[in-house]
Amino acid sequence: MPQLTLNQVIKPFRGQTAAGLFIDEQTYVGQWLVLYFYPRDNTPGCTLEALDFQRLLPEFALANAVVIGVSHDDVVSHGKFCGKHGLTFPLIADTDQRVSQAFDVIREKKMYGKTFEGIERSTFLIAPDGCLRAAWRKVKVEGHAAAVLAAIRAGT
Repeated sequence: MPQLTLNQVIKPFRGQTAAGLFIDEQTYVGQWLVLYFYPRDNTPGCTLEALDFQRLLPEFALANAVVIGVSHDDVVSHGKFCGKHGLTFPLIADTDQRVSQAFDVIREKKMYGKTFEGIERSTFLIAPDGCLRAAWRKVKVEGHAAAVLAAIRAGT
């Protein structure tokens, strides 16, 4: 997998949202794009992260930024997750894992003695010109959305 490089144009990606829309690397050119990857809908950490981004959504909008979440859950799961928690930003249903592969976020994980592949919680900040400006790996949820907003405000 080619390494993602800061200040380089991101590789093409395409994903479908719960609303049935398709989003790709060109959809939000001219705006900051926060592309955050999370393991699973309706789990405690993923819900808290989504709610933090939702709470700050008006401030992201004022900074000319859009937030998009990505997980391997399907569009039905994303629709329920958005409805249950009042999420108004798009979630990409990356069931074929192509977007996750493009951003190199799939890692081997262990839980309850079982080994499996899953998403490593990660966030990528893409500038209005389509270049990757910042990347956060192994994200700790608390305070993360605010840190991403601060990076945008600083013009990273």
